Amino acid sequence: MQAFFLTGLTIGIIGSFHCVGMCGPLALSLPVNKAGSGFKQIAAIMAYNLGRVTTYFSLGVLFGAIGKSFALVGFQQALSIATGVILLLVLLLGNKLQTKIPIVARFHQWIKQTLFALLKKPQNTGVFFLTGVINGLLPCGLVYLAIASAVTTGSALNGGIVMAAFGLGTIPLMAILMVMGTFISLTFRSKVKRVIPYFVGLVACVLILRGLNLGIPYVSPVMPGTTKVDVISCHPDSIIISTIRH
Repeated sequence: MQAFFLTGLTIGIIGSFHCVGMCGPLALSLPVNKAGSGFKQIAAIMAYNLGRVTTYFSLGVLFGAIGKSFALVGFQQALSIATGVILLLVLLLGNKLQTKIPIVARFHQWIKQTLFALLKKPQNTGVFFLTGVINGLLPCGLVYLAIASAVTTGSALNGGIVMAAFGLGTIPLMAILMVMGTFISLTFRSKVKRVIPYFVGLVACVLILRGLNLGIPYVSPVMPGTTKVDVISCHPDSIIISTIRH
């Protein structure tokens, strides 16, 4: 459980600069200064960020449960490979997926409309929280990466832990942004945004390799309950192959 928490937290901390670039404009548009005294402003910032964490945790539980259902029927390898492939497809076709697939486009439009409606409401802690909840549903490469990590845990609880830790890892920088404004230059944000896709692509490739069960320590270890094919000997006139269940 601790390992899953650290995994999510690491993704969140590393990716928080990307979050500032992607979600920063929304965070800056929140009228935190109008929330009242210093304590009320802190409460508003925490409510917004805890709303995001709540959504991430819920997504982690959902996708962790999906991963568990695949693990129970022995499809860990296929799940890991499929998750890696989906990450690569989202990475390469992200914008097209949002515009060409009707249900995705409608969902994305609903998120934007709901956020716009919330911004027009009288701002209080509850509205800030709801804004964070909806914000957590925005399409993002890092969120997809955290979801992929949740799926591969094979557990609803561990999936939730990964995603919640991911959200917690993004809070410090997002909170500083909301307090201090645009303290991070657009140039720096742009550089970070260019690096993130390579990071996501690397993890996608690792997931695919992991599912291939190549017997490579740490990179592609043999999963429990799966089959690994080993070549014991190979002669000019015969090949002896051993299939081992783990």
